[in-house]
Amino acid sequence: MRFQIPESKLRYNLQETLRKCGYFQIQDYRSGQESFVKRLSNSQHYPRFHLYIDKKDNQYQFNLHLDQKQASYEGQKAHSGEYDDPVVKEEARRIKSLI
Repeated sequence: MRFQIPESKLRYNLQETLRKCGYFQIQDYRSGQESFVKRLSNSQHYPRFHLYIDKKDNQYQFNLHLDQKQASYEGQKAHSGEYDDPVVKEEARRIKSLI
């Protein structure tokens, strides 16, 4: 699910804002790309919300999905992800309301 938030709406810097939303920053060791995740369980890595962010002009472009499990095959990025599921839409609404 994609959505935008103007930079001016953030009360804190992006990392602090997302930390307040329950997300922490990760870096893909293969690609070097940074993203943010929020685990749904304290004891398991999956399922988790996964958030990629780009900045264009004065807008943050959010790309949110729900990772159900880790990629099954070595070298593959494919996984069981939900992009427009009601749970993902609700999480996007939650993030917007906290910001």
